[in-house]
Amino acid sequence: MDQLVKVKEACLKGLIPQNICDTIVSRFELVKSGIQRIENASGTTYPISYVEPSALVTSSSDMSFQYGILFARTLPVFFEEKFQVVIQISAPLVAFGLKGTIHAILAHEFLHYLELIRKISKMELLSDEISSNLFENTYADSTRLFEPRAVFSDQTLLTHITKKFPTGFKDYKLEDKTEKHWISKQLPITNIALDSNTVKLSAEMLSKVKLDNSLLEKITQFEERESKLRKKKLY
Repeated sequence: MDQLVKVKEACLKGLIPQNICDTIVSRFELVKSGIQRIENASGTTYPISYVEPSALVTSSSDMSFQYGILFARTLPVFFEEKFQVVIQISAPLVAFGLKGTIHAILAHEFLHYLELIRKISKMELLSDEISSNLFENTYADSTRLFEPRAVFSDQTLLTHITKKFPTGFKDYKLEDKTEKHWISKQLPITNIALDSNTVKLSAEMLSKVKLDNSLLEKITQFEERESKLRKKKLY
C-alpha cells in the first residue's frame, strides 16, 4: 500500500497546493523513520497506516471549545469480512510537525492499537465510549493506554511521548502552523463529531476477528511489564 496515495490524488485534483504536496512527500521520511523506530523499540510490527490529505477537526457538542485538532487516529476496519486496524495520519502533522512530535504521535497511536487488540482479544470491546466533551476525552485518552515504558525500550522516544502527552497531546506551535497554513487557507478539512468518534463492534463481528498469536504474546509481555512497573510505584 502506498501510504501517500490519497495525498497524491488530492494534489492531482488541485485540492492541495503543489508546494504543500512537495513538503508532505519530502517530509514523509520522518514518518517512515518513526514507524521503524517504534517497531525496533517494541519488537512489534506497526499496523497499516496512511496519510489523510486533510486536517482532522473535532467539535465539542457543549461548545466549551470551538474545535480541537486531531493529528492522527486509530481506526478499526472490516473489509470483505476481514478485520484490520488502520492508523490515519493527518497531512498537517507530516507537513508541519517536528521529528520528535511526529514520532511521539505515531507511538501514541501505536499504544491505542495495542489496547484495541487487547480489548478485542478479551471480548471487552462491545462499545468503546468517547465523551463529547473535549477535555473529558483528553483525560480518558490518557488513562486507558498501555504504560509507554512497558512497551518501548527507546529512552529518547519515551521522552518525546512524556513531553507531548503529559495529560493529553499539546503542541502549540504545530497547532498554530496548522491553523495559519492549512485551516485559514481553506485547505481540505475533515470534521469529526466526538460523539461519532466511537468504536462499536458487535459480538458477531468480534467472533469473526482473527488475531495474530505472536502479537497476542507480545501484548501479554507488555501487560506483565506494566504490572511490574505499577508494583514498583506502590513500593
